[in-house]
Amino acid sequence: MRIPGVISFLIASLCLAGCTSTAGVDALDLQKPSGETTSSVVRPPASIASAPTTKRIPRSAGRLASRTDDPEPVAENARPFGLAEEETVMLGDQEAPDAAPQLEPAALVSPSKLLNRNAPPMFAGSIMRYGFRDAKPINFGKASPRRLAVHGVDVSRWQGNVNWGKLRAQGANFAYIKATDGGDHLDPMFMKNWRDADAAGLKRGAYHFFYWCRTAGEQADWFIRNVPRMPGALPPVIDVEWNGESSCKRRPSREKVVEKMQVFMDKLERHYGQRPIIYTAPDFYRDNLQGEFLDYPFWLRAVAQHPSKVYPGRKWLFWQYSGSGLSHGVSGRIDLNVFHGDERQWRAWAGGQQLLASDQ
Repeated sequence: MRIPGVISFLIASLCLAGCTSTAGVDALDLQKPSGETTSSVVRPPASIASAPTTKRIPRSAGRLASRTDDPEPVAENARPFGLAEEETVMLGDQEAPDAAPQLEPAALVSPSKLLNRNAPPMFAGSIMRYGFRDAKPINFGKASPRRLAVHGVDVSRWQGNVNWGKLRAQGANFAYIKATDGGDHLDPMFMKNWRDADAAGLKRGAYHFFYWCRTAGEQADWFIRNVPRMPGALPPVIDVEWNGESSCKRRPSREKVVEKMQVFMDKLERHYGQRPIIYTAPDFYRDNLQGEFLDYPFWLRAVAQHPSKVYPGRKWLFWQYSGSGLSHGVSGRIDLNVFHGDERQWRAWAGGQQLLASDQ
């Protein structure tokens, strides 16, 4: 064979190899944010920056598999989504952040810096009085949440860039921050909110939106992987509800719901040394939680009536009394919450004394 012929053959072979080698890229299993929202909040019309897309880590390296591999059965006669007592909260138009914050593995995140001893009084652990407004105020009468001393908020990516100093000055003494949902989604604003809330002097905790199409153990591992175990942090929260916006349409039986929740909460309690708090909404509570978990603290959503009317006989620790709060610290609306106790009880509980839920 002549030399020019050999050279031509080699060049053609290399070109062919280069073209076919890209086929493997399409087969990569790339992580994508889930479609989850929480507290029945629908997506705002304005887009909000997402976390950077990254390659999926193999199961052996600790990354979890796709949520479609859950073998658990779908419940029969599932109740359609919809709350007679609740309102769906529409967030106002917001400008998207300039860029999504860089996400870091929890193990690589430095502990929060201690507050300066000479910081203004509002950063020294004092209780800030209620100063929020409400787009849809409810008259709770003598049972008004304003009669309770310690108010706070819960946030997720949908609040955009939060001005935590202004939020604190408005009356937020604590914040529960969306961390994870399912077994593979980290809220892209979690770590920024986690640091900034602490720097502004709020007591902070993290919550997980429970996904009924993933195993409880996987979800607990994912939460533990992404939420630091920090001294002084509030107990973790499991958010359990039926959500019509979720991509998971499963409605497990009551027995399966209780079983999955127990597995998840046991793993978190072992890791963080704190009993998790259960957040729920009226329809989910009615279907699954009446009479269950009597030795766990509850955080109850009741935006039209007092919790004693919506959840008869249930003791509670936190009450989410509005999904339409307004504050100088955020654009649009924000969930408002209150602690069931006075300032002394708050300091005792938030200081680490695991107080059982208050009486009605």
